[in-house]
Amino acid sequence: MDEFALFKGHRYATVIADADTHQVLWIGEGRSRAAIRPFFDMLGEHCENIEAVAMDMNTAFDLEVQEYCPNAQVVYDLFHVIAKYGREVIDRVRVDCANELKGDKKARQRVKRSRWVLLKNRTNMSDKQQSYLDELLDANRSLMVVYLLKEQLKELWYCKDEETARGLWNVWWQQVQESGVEPLMRFANKLEPYLPGIVASATHPLHTCRLEGMNNKIKLMKRMAYGYRDTEYFFLKIKAAFPGDPR
Repeated sequence: MDEFALFKGHRYATVIADADTHQVLWIGEGRSRAAIRPFFDMLGEHCENIEAVAMDMNTAFDLEVQEYCPNAQVVYDLFHVIAKYGREVIDRVRVDCANELKGDKKARQRVKRSRWVLLKNRTNMSDKQQSYLDELLDANRSLMVVYLLKEQLKELWYCKDEETARGLWNVWWQQVQESGVEPLMRFANKLEPYLPGIVASATHPLHTCRLEGMNNKIKLMKRMAYGYRDTEYFFLKIKAAFPGDPR
């Protein structure tokens, strides 16, 4: 389950796809519990057959799945959690570090321009970017702490079982508390209630990456048509564009 911007002014639509076939099963306007309820009403008793649902940390999605799919585990997508970490932790610490370097304009500029290198996977970096990152982390303790703990947090999604994932979380949590980095500690406190949906990825290795790709294509369809006045017709076009993988 995921959402995308339908119109300007914070108007969204929700799209639901099959994790196996990648077929768009349902799409509707809105992202509230009431907005997505027609999908579960349509499934009826078949909701009991759903084993897992991948989503971002959308409370409305989560609560609706819990109510209508008693046998399903919610799995929170790695990309969305790490993106949130980037906004709430890395960006905040980067700005704080830059503000501490007002007397050194060159060092301050290096920190201010470091956002993308701090968010990018090291395996995708050029040698120059890796060298830049290493120098940056060596010179700024807080940035080094939040960067390393970001990489460690990502490992939760690759554990062989939920017990191992919970053990890794406990180690990560302890390191967060010992770091003394306020934005990081606040983020960990907000993330803790979502832990069951994170460790569930060990049992159900699901993600919304394919759905993110679908959303990009949906946005392209909308731009090519200069927008759609008839939302129902637009939704039919989306379903036709994603009939599922050939069997």
